[in-house]
Amino acid sequence: MIRVSIALRLTVAVVLFLPSAARAQVGFDRHGGDYANFPVRSGDPAACAARCDRDARCRAWSFNYPTADRAAVCWLKSQVPPRVEDGASASGIHGSGVIEPRHGMREFSIDRTGGDYRDLEVAPNATGETCKAACDAETQCRAWTYVRPGYLSTEARCYLKDHVMPPHHKPCCISGVVEALGAAGRKQDRRE
Repeated sequence: MIRVSIALRLTVAVVLFLPSAARAQVGFDRHGGDYANFPVRSGDPAACAARCDRDARCRAWSFNYPTADRAAVCWLKSQVPPRVEDGASASGIHGSGVIEPRHGMREFSIDRTGGDYRDLEVAPNATGETCKAACDAETQCRAWTYVRPGYLSTEARCYLKDHVMPPHHKPCCISGVVEALGAAGRKQDRRE
């Protein structure tokens, strides 16, 4: 009885404190072990995670965001390969869902629709840095939304906003909000 109790406690402790590599994360891929793949018309990695959860053979999954020349693709895996950093992907294991990264004021999978005073084509970037830099360069910019290539157009787009709009979950986008002028007379990100 004592052995069973100790084993149960140990199992619970291991499950509760698994390293983050066991969770699904945006910005990582898992190469190999593929047994099926399919296009994801919604472009949402959560659809890939859900499909893996419904398939008894699936042990892990990888999702590739759409690009200018291909649609979003989900790869189901019969094993759990190690994850490797890849800004154009999301991956995880069976039952993990999707965990968006946190980088200061960057809001992954968030669109702040409206409030645009300007939009421009920018270089693709896994963190939306090119759009954030465009906003930082303009004093009237209070928020921005970066749209990954393959969602609205073949190119990455940046929408600069002169007022902050409410956030909406959309896998196409990375958004950010800036504060008013700081003590030094320049714009500052809220949490950076």
